Amino acid sequence: MKAEAESDRRLTCEVETTLKVIGGRWKVLIIRELITGVKRFGELQRSLPGITQKMLTQQLREMEEDGIVHRQVYAEIPPKVEYSLTNLGESLKPILYAMHDWAVEHFQQNSGVRIRNSE
Repeated sequence: MKAEAESDRRLTCEVETTLKVIGGRWKVLIIRELITGVKRFGELQRSLPGITQKMLTQQLREMEEDGIVHRQVYAEIPPKVEYSLTNLGESLKPILYAMHDWAVEHFQQNSGVRIRNSE
């Protein structure tokens, strides 16, 4: 029983680490947008209705610090900045696809059940 509890604790720790990197309302949605390719700030903001400029900037900075997003600044006027997924960010694709598949399966099995909105 002790080994099982210890194993659960270790799993929880890694899951918590993952959630710190991709958790929250916006990070998974930003990753979803960047899966399709390089995006500029304005493109990301338009594709994420409801996100403020401040929040998008904050989330992108955190994701850059975590090594998920690459920020490319071009020395031109006006400044051009592009965002893309790093190799580490690309490695999150299977996780997002698995989350998508889970949601499809969940809603097919429980068509009358709605998942509460986390807002």
